[in-house]
Amino acid sequence: MLTYIKESIEELKNNVSLPSKAESSNLMVVVAVFSILFALATWGVDTVLSKVIKLYFNNFLN
Repeated sequence: MLTYIKESIEELKNNVSLPSKAESSNLMVVVAVFSILFALATWGVDTVLSKVIKLYFNNFLN
């Protein structure tokens, strides 16, 4: 286990590079836009399915 931790730390020191501040900002904007789009799509599908279910129960079960 200790060997694994030591090798992981070495890997982080030697092979991992962090993106620049500008690149991080650009990626953050991309993630935010896609998150908002996915939330809107989920909301839309939920709304449509909710209306379909209400229509089904109101029309076919009464």
